[in-house]
Amino acid sequence: MLQAAQFSDAFRGKRVLVTGHTGFKGSWLCEWLLALGAEVAGLALEPPTTPSLFEQLGLAERLADHRVDVRDLESVCALVDAFRPDFVFHLAAQPLVRLSYTEPVSTFATNVMGTIHVMEALRRAKRPCIAVLITTDKCYENREWLYGYREEDPMGGHDPYSASKGAAEIAISSYRRSFFAGDSRHVLIASARAGNVIGGGDWASDRIVPDCMRSLAAGAPIVVRNPSSTRPWQHVLEPLGGYLVLAAEIDAARAAGDEQRLDALCSGFNFGPVLDSNRKVGELVREILRHWPGSWTDGSAPGQLHEAGKLNLSIDKAWHMLGWSPHWSFAECVARTVVWYRSAHENPDSALELTRAQLSAYQACMFGKQP
Repeated sequence: MLQAAQFSDAFRGKRVLVTGHTGFKGSWLCEWLLALGAEVAGLALEPPTTPSLFEQLGLAERLADHRVDVRDLESVCALVDAFRPDFVFHLAAQPLVRLSYTEPVSTFATNVMGTIHVMEALRRAKRPCIAVLITTDKCYENREWLYGYREEDPMGGHDPYSASKGAAEIAISSYRRSFFAGDSRHVLIASARAGNVIGGGDWASDRIVPDCMRSLAAGAPIVVRNPSSTRPWQHVLEPLGGYLVLAAEIDAARAAGDEQRLDALCSGFNFGPVLDSNRKVGELVREILRHWPGSWTDGSAPGQLHEAGKLNLSIDKAWHMLGWSPHWSFAECVARTVVWYRSAHENPDSALELTRAQLSAYQACMFGKQP
């Protein structure tokens, strides 16, 4: 398994394309890649929120910032052809379940065809590249059962968002087997499925943690839509670390000429939290209030749009094949998230310092050091 030096060396001086770089997860990932010494380019629309973590971190001045719609095939191809990436992390998406009910066509176009466009651009480029394509834990056909979904479980989805991510996984598998196999395997593709991520700098609407932080900053009660729903909560750095480790392991296997390991790595991986972090929304809110006092009210009502009630991920494959595991407990994930928001609320200029400090602490945990 990777050591700290190998992890850093995998990306130092390499060209890395991040789609969706103006979003919450994309901004954290870009900051991490820059710290690792990568040359980063981003492909995305304008930052999706105001404020945005992308702007708070000043990323536009520190990477190659391209405003390209992932639904525009020829523009995606042109950027990939010009930048010639060594790695691609595809995060561009319509990421909200409730919005997918009001904008289903756009959701499918972005999440399915956008993913296909990235793969098609890499196919046409005909040069070596490692791509990690990000979907979601909601790509699985949700049976509302208690045990975690494994990578070989069926794809599906009740709402348009979940269905679009299941369809994206099917498209990824098709491209991998049709165009990136055998003698044509110049592009090495894996997919990654993470749970509900939390962390500083998420300003999206209709998402529980940003909604909590906005209410607390305004001194208003938090309205909780689905207090009894269970989700696999994890800090944003947990799955991002998994994506980076997966890409670095593929790079190492390619360098070693280990075709059998490449076959195993170029597949789907779950990056979820420990079982204890599968908590009800109400528990999450109560934990948040331990660090930023306030109040909450039950906003659930009959006739609401369908959202999954139970959703857990099995992470055995990532543990056994990559040596990856979560490092921060549920309590620590919540504490670090609230510290970020509360500190940024009190000192708006502190976002970059807060983000870098948490990145440093998390990477130290990854390799057995004290944060």
